[in-house]
Amino acid sequence: MATGRPTHTADRGRPANRGRGIPEATVARLPLYLRALTALSERSVPTVSSEELASAAGVNSAKLRKDFSYLGSYGTRGVGYDVEYLVYQISRELGLTQDWPVVIVGIGNLGHALANYGGFASRGFRVAALLDADPAVVGTSAAGLPVRHMDELEDIVEDEQVSIGVITTPPGAAQQVCDRLVAAGVTSILNFAPTVLSVPDGVDVRKVDLSIELQILAFHEQRKAGEEAEQALAAPAAAKAAASSGPSSEPVVPAAADRPARTAAKLRRAAASGTDGDLPAVMPA
Repeated sequence: MATGRPTHTADRGRPANRGRGIPEATVARLPLYLRALTALSERSVPTVSSEELASAAGVNSAKLRKDFSYLGSYGTRGVGYDVEYLVYQISRELGLTQDWPVVIVGIGNLGHALANYGGFASRGFRVAALLDADPAVVGTSAAGLPVRHMDELEDIVEDEQVSIGVITTPPGAAQQVCDRLVAAGVTSILNFAPTVLSVPDGVDVRKVDLSIELQILAFHEQRKAGEEAEQALAAPAAAKAAASSGPSSEPVVPAAADRPARTAAKLRRAAASGTDGDLPAVMPA
C-alpha cells in the first residue's frame, strides 16, 4: 500500500516556497485535494486527470488547475497528474512533511473524541499532551495518554516544541486558555469552543462551531420545505384552472385572412334576397 509520502531526493529538507502568495481560498482547498489524492495513492493509482480529481474533491476542474498552478504543478497533457508526487507537493506546501506536536486543552466528551481520532497521526499531527483544570479529570487517560493539569502547560509547550493548540473547553474558559497558550509560545489555535477568541498579530485561529453548521443546514432545510409547500399549494389551483378551460362561450372573432371571403358570401346572400342587411348599399357596375 502506498504511504502517500514519497521521498524526493532533490527536494528533501527544502521548505515550501512561501513567497508564491497562495490565496487563502486555495489553501483551504488543498486539504480536500490531499484527501482525494491519498485515497488514490492507497489504491495504487499512478496518475489522475484534473476532471477526475476535481470531481473527487468537489470542485470544478478549472479551479483545480488554477490552484495547482500556484504550486508550480501543471500536469502532463494526455496523462494528468502524478498522484504520488502531487501528494508530496501538497503535503510539503501544507507543512505536513514533518510532525507537528499538538496539545488538546479541555478533556470532556469532545476532547476525548479528538484524542482518540486516528487521523491526526496519519496526517502529520502528534498529540503531545492532554490538559484539563478539573481535578476529577486530571490523572485519567484518553487514547493512552494521561490527562495532565493545566499548571504544566508552559513546560509542555516548551519541552515538546508545541506550536498548535486545540481548545475544547466551555466558552467561559476559552479566552483564558487561549491567552496562556499564546503566552507559552503557541502560534496556531484550533478553537472548538462556541466563542470568538481575541489573539495578537502573528497568531492564527481556526474556529470550528458545529452548532453554526447545523443552523446553516436548518436554514436550507426550512427553505426547501417552504418551496415544497408553495408547490403543493399551487398544484390544486393549476389543476382547477386546467379543468375549467373547456370550449369558450365567447364569440370567435374571425381571422383577418378569412374576412374578405366571408364578406363576399354575405354580399351574394344579400343580393339574392334583395336586402342589404347591415351592409352599405352596393352601386351597380
